Amino acid sequence: MAAPNTVSEPFPIFALAHKYLLYEPDVISHVRSKHNMTGVLIGGLPQAPQQNVFLGVPLELMPEEARLLVEKKAAFIVDDVQAHKKGFMSADGKGLSPEERTAYQSSLKEKGLAAASRAAKQTDDRKKAALSKLAATGDWNDIPEDMLQLGSRSTRQKKPKVRAPAPDIKTSGSATPATDEEDSLFSVPLPHRPSPSELSRTTSIASSAPTPYPVTPTTSYPPLQCGLRPPPPPPRSSSPSSSAPPSASSSPQRVPTPSKSELPLPAVPASYPLFKHMHDRDYFLAPGLRFGCQYMAYPGDPLRFHSHFLCNGMGWDDEFALLDIVGGGRLGTGVKKGFLIGGEEKAEGEREGCGAVRTFGIEWGGM
Repeated sequence: MAAPNTVSEPFPIFALAHKYLLYEPDVISHVRSKHNMTGVLIGGLPQAPQQNVFLGVPLELMPEEARLLVEKKAAFIVDDVQAHKKGFMSADGKGLSPEERTAYQSSLKEKGLAAASRAAKQTDDRKKAALSKLAATGDWNDIPEDMLQLGSRSTRQKKPKVRAPAPDIKTSGSATPATDEEDSLFSVPLPHRPSPSELSRTTSIASSAPTPYPVTPTTSYPPLQCGLRPPPPPPRSSSPSSSAPPSASSSPQRVPTPSKSELPLPAVPASYPLFKHMHDRDYFLAPGLRFGCQYMAYPGDPLRFHSHFLCNGMGWDDEFALLDIVGGGRLGTGVKKGFLIGGEEKAEGEREGCGAVRTFGIEWGGM
């Protein structure tokens, strides 16, 4: 497994249709490990696009998560549509050049070939293991015929029959050697026709190569340098006049950078002070719709811990029904969690966001 790329902060959060998305897997891992934010995966998997149990990138952040990252100077908000157009199809000279587009397509093809080769190797290894197991038992009658031929199905394609080209028949009668020599000196040379052996050799090589797997890029920026690391310096060439086409490692980056045209801070609900209060105490917070609350609070990574609290935040002077307290307490106790409510206590003269947050935990006894 390759080591994850180093993510530099601030990193971009893409705003699209009132959603805040992260496309880069390295950024998703960084946000989870360094900032205690899990988000929700909403993308379909290329191998199983119809299922809805295991999802992939992009990762959708709650408005509270996106705003907290921006306030901590760890991220900034950019318009996803404008960033995509600027990186690919802008008319101001900042889009992809034909050479870069060709290099990008070549890099995708190389990744597809590598994936196909790994799949073919795994298939061969499984067949070898099955043959070894059957050889140990000594029963060779149960071995299918296709298992006796190593190689994946894509590499065992039928070779097309190649017909030998018909010899040229000159209808102008017998020609003298001098005439043939003059024709070869002063006439346009005929293109080289490959022999049947060359054609069969080329066909066998092409049929033995695996078909590249389609590669779905996980990010819309930058197309040639998907990581957030600075590109390595180009190699020194012996001659200054030599120029090579751009490659995936030498192409300039098009990572969006903070600018004056950033989008405003995400709008957050009245429960944001409680979210920030719990996050500052190293809690992981996830959407709490499954338990009828606003957030579920985990004492650590949700892959290692169950949630401890069902959290609801509100304004300090907001009114609420006592029946909500009873229902929340009974629900929390029934699922072995605590029901936690809280809000920002503002003193006279204090502006919003500067007050202390107070929380109250409720458990239902006698159940």
